[in-house]
Amino acid sequence: MRKSGRRKRGKYKSRCRKRSKCANPGGGKRKNANPAVKSRNKAGKEMKQNEKTNVMRILDGKKIPYEAHSYEADPTLTGEQIAGILGEDPERVFKTLVTQGKTGAYYVFVVPVKGELNLKKAAKASGEKSIEMIKQKDLLGLTGYVHGGCSPIGMKKQFRTFIHETAATFEKMFVSAGKVGFQIELSPQDLISVARCEVTDIIGEN
Repeated sequence: MRKSGRRKRGKYKSRCRKRSKCANPGGGKRKNANPAVKSRNKAGKEMKQNEKTNVMRILDGKKIPYEAHSYEADPTLTGEQIAGILGEDPERVFKTLVTQGKTGAYYVFVVPVKGELNLKKAAKASGEKSIEMIKQKDLLGLTGYVHGGCSPIGMKKQFRTFIHETAATFEKMFVSAGKVGFQIELSPQDLISVARCEVTDIIGEN
């Protein structure tokens, strides 16, 4: 007699289960490639695995621990409003500003959202006679980032970067993750290292 080509259902299911366990030993959702990464949105729920910005991928590649936070994207929100949404001290939440000196060179300054970049101090730190903010329309072409989503990490080019000295007093701080609606929380030491920041006093009234 001719043998049937059908497989027995019981054995087939057993093999499927084995393959499934091997592919995902813990079952459920796959873990982040960087075990030190925690992803949370403002409601405290786990963010989707595909919600990764270039900044996060850079940190993952360097094995730098961070926590990702998301909020409803709105480029009109101020830094202090974002801090309020995240429920964090605005002194720990920093914004990234891009400037141009008298020589034509560009500089990046990372300052608390409650503070104001002092242009005289910025010029002194950078060795320029004077310094001014770049126009908002020039930000994307220069850095690869848009207004409200500018990060000191992962710009198109590595510009000389300065961070206000209070950052070093915190265990963790916040900066943009490079996209409107996303922030990362990490240690100041790690940010200073990856963004090659120079620590100095750069805020105050102009």
